[in-house]
Amino acid sequence: MNFRTHTLENGLEIVAECNAGAHSQGVGFFVRTGARDETDELAGVSHFLEHMVFKGTPRRTADDVNREFDELGAHYNAFTSEESTVYYAAVLPEYQEPTIDLLADIMRPSLREDDFNMEKKVIVEEIQMYADQPPFGMDDKIKELHYGNHPLARSVLGTVDTIEALSAEQMRGYFQSRYSPSNLFVGAAGNVDFEALVRQITERCGDWPACNTTRDVPPAASKSSFHCIARESATQQYILQLLDAPSSESEDRYAAKLLATMLGDDSGSRMYWELIDPGLAESASLGHYEYLGVGMYFLWMSCEPADAASNYARVQELEQQAQAEGFTEEELRQAKSKVKARVVLGSERPRNRLFNVGGNWMQRREYRSVADDLNTVDAVTLDDVQRVLSAYPLTGGTTVTIGPLQDWPAS
Repeated sequence: MNFRTHTLENGLEIVAECNAGAHSQGVGFFVRTGARDETDELAGVSHFLEHMVFKGTPRRTADDVNREFDELGAHYNAFTSEESTVYYAAVLPEYQEPTIDLLADIMRPSLREDDFNMEKKVIVEEIQMYADQPPFGMDDKIKELHYGNHPLARSVLGTVDTIEALSAEQMRGYFQSRYSPSNLFVGAAGNVDFEALVRQITERCGDWPACNTTRDVPPAASKSSFHCIARESATQQYILQLLDAPSSESEDRYAAKLLATMLGDDSGSRMYWELIDPGLAESASLGHYEYLGVGMYFLWMSCEPADAASNYARVQELEQQAQAEGFTEEELRQAKSKVKARVVLGSERPRNRLFNVGGNWMQRREYRSVADDLNTVDAVTLDDVQRVLSAYPLTGGTTVTIGPLQDWPAS
């Protein structure tokens, strides 16, 4: 493995983990923009813009874009999150240049009014579709309940009202302010010709005008609350919980992930043996998610409505037990084996390494090899886990349950 970086004169960075032994490469444009960078008026514009990027450029129609990706045999897509929008493709090494040409081109989309109006209908349908599916929009609502007006509480999709009110001119202004060379970078992993990559990006992106872009990273003031919301159309009861946890800048993020694995992994964890193995719940898991300045544990459980209250009581008992007694060395050893296996297995595909390399650069402007991650996981001790438990208690947080239950049974 050979990690390389280069910065164009206009501020656009190129980062790559080059592996001559790989048989493919992953390459993508990582834009530092997402739901947290929007205003209430522009809620959902980042995700909407992601759709519009594939609708054509001055050089290509939307059909051209899709056809050329297919002709390259590319596995390509894009996604928008709270903090980033990423456009990527996995291809054979010999198609590096045409892939770069295509990706760089769509990074300067036409944003035509007709395309905008047509795609707006698609976005509204997507919002309505998610509102009709479990957990019926509560995965967004719980962030709002927990974090209040913090930028990370915004929905990535936005709302029907904000999308319908959005104008093409507003989107163009957002694009100009966020898709500047200093606010995005090119990431690559696998069998990459780095010198050629620098030349190809310079030729296609070197004349993009520079523009200063900032991001507000305010501290989060979380709240604790419990909400029972009736949804007559649901057949199961869903329970979601948000708890504070280490952020992406914190060195404790590895201990937090191991903690979540021991308590709520989807196999072999305390929640698994207490709720899934005996058939009391269909799903019950806890994951750690990290953002700039904010981290969270996200608990998800689904079960028969009649079992919901007793199952939630069991979850609370497990959380209280972990808080009071911690974990064992054997649990930590098993969690480390799981996490390390996932790191290694995920690293065997250049496309997955692209997201790892790009994600680390996006959040911390650092490169971490597979060995770095494995060594850091190995170094976590029970004292580290206990420190996280002390700083971020598992008791409290915000809980929302939604399903057929009209009222939550009294304990």
